[in-house]
Amino acid sequence: MAGTSAAEKTASPIIVPGQLVLRTIHGRNGKFNVGKLECQLGKFTIKDAELEQYPEGKYQGEFVLRYIFLKGYPVSDGSMRFEMRANLDGMTLFGIDRLSKAEAHSFAPQEVDPLDEEVGTQPAATPAKPARTSKPARPAPVQASADPLVDTTPFGVDASPPAAVAAPGSTEDGDAGLFGTLWPLGETVQLDSTIDRRTLRAQIARLGTLGYTLDYKTQEWSRQAELQPA
Repeated sequence: MAGTSAAEKTASPIIVPGQLVLRTIHGRNGKFNVGKLECQLGKFTIKDAELEQYPEGKYQGEFVLRYIFLKGYPVSDGSMRFEMRANLDGMTLFGIDRLSKAEAHSFAPQEVDPLDEEVGTQPAATPAKPARTSKPARPAPVQASADPLVDTTPFGVDASPPAAVAAPGSTEDGDAGLFGTLWPLGETVQLDSTIDRRTLRAQIARLGTLGYTLDYKTQEWSRQAELQPA
């Protein structure tokens, strides 16, 4: 399915069942996730900010797709790489399994962080069997560099994120500035994936530090109960 040069901004989204394989990449901007969705429409790469929150794994679910398009970008050897992309407009996840080594290694040895991708044209939509949804459009990702990122972390090793995406400080004022209208945090927190991707990554890292964990089914972060002394 090929994309067209003009965007169809009024296209309706479609809902498809499928399997999302999510791989966590360690780059110079910190950790980022790359997804591969296999569904009845085909196989697509997904780099939506929504995926930043989720742990690496293989998810079964239903996925709301807004755009399907062909994406090209340069790689380190000077050539161009092309892949079919899909943009999510929402998803409902039913279960998660661990990735096998083969599934993890099925991702390209060079995966480009969305922060480093040049801002291109709006993707072309492929409407079919419309579903009603009202998710706001995401802002363009912040461009840090045009160079691709190389994942040098062995499979199964969870490297610590660099300071570039660490939450700024641990004071109440720092947290208030980081979380904005979400502050003060309650027992459950639902992040807004339409904000700046760097800020979203910092919020995710900070929630982990504060003892929150993500429930991928409800898409909410919940504070873990503190262990009581014996």
